[in-house]
Amino acid sequence: MRRRLSLIAACGLAVLAITGTVTPASANGPAAHDRAPAANGPNATPDDPVVIGHRGASGYRPEHTLAAYELAARMGADYIEPDLVTTADGVLVARHEPEIGGTTDVADRPEFADRRTTKVVDGEPVTGWFAEDFTLAELKTLRAVERIPELRQHNTVFDGRFEIPTLSEVIDLARRLSRELRREIGIYPETKHPTYFREQGLDLEPALVRTLTRHGLNRPDARVYVQSFEVTNLRELDRHLRVPLVQLIGGSGAPYDLVASGDPRTYDDLVTPDGLAAISRYAEGIGPAKGRVIPTGADGDLGEPTSLVGDAHEAGLTVHPYTFRAENAFLPAGLRSSDDPAEWGDILAEYAAFLDAGVDGVFADQPDIAVEAARRARR
Repeated sequence: MRRRLSLIAACGLAVLAITGTVTPASANGPAAHDRAPAANGPNATPDDPVVIGHRGASGYRPEHTLAAYELAARMGADYIEPDLVTTADGVLVARHEPEIGGTTDVADRPEFADRRTTKVVDGEPVTGWFAEDFTLAELKTLRAVERIPELRQHNTVFDGRFEIPTLSEVIDLARRLSRELRREIGIYPETKHPTYFREQGLDLEPALVRTLTRHGLNRPDARVYVQSFEVTNLRELDRHLRVPLVQLIGGSGAPYDLVASGDPRTYDDLVTPDGLAAISRYAEGIGPAKGRVIPTGADGDLGEPTSLVGDAHEAGLTVHPYTFRAENAFLPAGLRSSDDPAEWGDILAEYAAFLDAGVDGVFADQPDIAVEAARRARR
């Protein structure tokens, strides 16, 4: 079993998370004991929770843009999180889904009208425009738009201003901000729908390994987590990456790779003690839907914590639940400020409950609030 990830690197480590030299992996892939603990901020202690800027500071800027990532870092996030899809020419770019109609202005581009199509993603038909049907040069002509304008109308001020970034551009940004802010800004990439992309003949994993290695980040002490909702690709990445891996856990259903292969296991099975022990053989952490840590009751209010955090820690796994958002639409009933779904409620109280439950980090759309919650928890 791998060592449980600590949230701070050993005191003598040099600042190597975003810069530094490449340590080649062995021909047989990295061994479990080659992986180093992941670091938090410059003054971190082992109990400090990490703050992950979910798709950047997506509560303030259109998600998965360099502007959103930069703002998250400046607000104090320890990590910025790009979801990864691929272009037709095999370049990893940051988008929430393969379908880009909801997050770019492609629908307003007559030159791409004929690219609209229907595909089956994880067993469900989806109609729109797909990243893998565009070259990188074509995607760079598009501009990002706010994904949920009905809740984040203020973000629409920035519609049309930002390009779709590549993973390499996100890494370069993290490196620059690490120097400027004098603290390490990590990256926390997610491979999106890996089975779907494998079916398209555009596997994400080789490109991810190449990119991290080229940037000197395929090292045990790199400030990088790699996450996925699927199991098979994390097991494959375990053979080639020396950075911590995180198994995402949906609130319901099952990993699509298991569904596609006829494996009957569900996410419920993965969070049992036996399931967590199995995860610990290829990953260092889990990223559960937050309702698996503290569910809401029939009245919509927060209930009591489950045993998941303790069970995961017993298996040597860190716990980074998702996703914390300030808008009433995403909060438990008792923490909402009004009936307006776009207004902000008492998210600090929600953070306090989860930090009291022992989570090791949080995915946050408004990272500045998560940083304040973590500061209060240290008092």
